[in-house]
Amino acid sequence: MSAAAAEHPCDGEPETLLEAAHRLAEQHPGYRVEIIGGTLTVTPPPDGAHAWALTDLMIPFLAAGLHGEESKVLQAVGLWLPGGPEDYAIPDLAVVDADFQEHLVENNCYDPAVFRLVLEVTSTNYQQDLRNKVAAYAEAKIPVYVIVDRKHDRLHVLTDPVSNGYDNHRVHAPGELIALPESIGAEVKLDVAALLKAAARQG
Repeated sequence: MSAAAAEHPCDGEPETLLEAAHRLAEQHPGYRVEIIGGTLTVTPPPDGAHAWALTDLMIPFLAAGLHGEESKVLQAVGLWLPGGPEDYAIPDLAVVDADFQEHLVENNCYDPAVFRLVLEVTSTNYQQDLRNKVAAYAEAKIPVYVIVDRKHDRLHVLTDPVSNGYDNHRVHAPGELIALPESIGAEVKLDVAALLKAAARQG
């Protein structure tokens, strides 16, 4: 990930962060542009292993029936954040209420109240997922935040958001089979070793 400095046009009013984000997204198709804590970041397209892990991650959510009448399982859907006037994130995976489209806020981003779970698979920007997004998602009151930590071969499950983090942060190692909180709408179990193996695949 590289932080992108907002460039201002030579004449007229300086562009806002959101305008800079739109410009950068147009200039770099396939890159993920987010504003978190008032900082604009640009993340290169994910590698094949990242995409592979996301596909494997979707399977237990789909098998549990979470992509149905009550909820949807989505990749890269915009989440409007309360931390700043233009803050938003694009989590890798999310479980949202089925009527999420009725809760559009701005910039193709949706109200955090419709998000039951967000999940990130770390890339070169792993500190963003493990630090900045923890605070941002907690402030948005996202009930469950899951991180597939490819850097340290761990899976993090964070629940019970408070003002600047989560009250419960459990770290799971390969060999564990973990159950996510049923508050997401169904019983979902994740095989930590299988997910980390998928996330580590190259080519």
